[in-house]
Amino acid sequence: MKVFKKFFLTAACYLLTTVFLTGCAMFETKGGETTASDPLQSQALLRFSDIPIPLNFKLLPQESYSFESSGIRVALLRYQGKASLDRLNSFYKEQMPMFNWSLLNIIEYGDCMLNFEREGESCIININPKGSLAVVSISLGPKSQVLPKKSKQIVK
Repeated sequence: MKVFKKFFLTAACYLLTTVFLTGCAMFETKGGETTASDPLQSQALLRFSDIPIPLNFKLLPQESYSFESSGIRVALLRYQGKASLDRLNSFYKEQMPMFNWSLLNIIEYGDCMLNFEREGESCIININPKGSLAVVSISLGPKSQVLPKKSKQIVK
């Protein structure tokens, strides 16, 4: 009986040690959530094929609109989902260049604003943290045309 107890205790200690050393990596988090260090993934179906949206972010249709005609696109799209400001910032800095968008600047002041441009279009992405959620607002429109400067000389 003593041998059985010793074997059982050894096996139990070994099993518990293995479980503790592997940590929580084996177990999926509630609702399929990812940890803060995991990079965000893009959705497969997009309103505009060249503007990525993080996976599991939902469109807020009452706060969004889009218009497209003759190659001109204008939109204000709002999405809500669960991700940190840093992860969303990294997501857009990595993903937008894959769709030929050039990052112009980033303004951070609690919220985050990323300005992108490409031929003829401008895209401004605002990231607003709301507790454990975040709202991503995407403004898309044509780039303003640079007008030629007027000459100061009087033409006779």
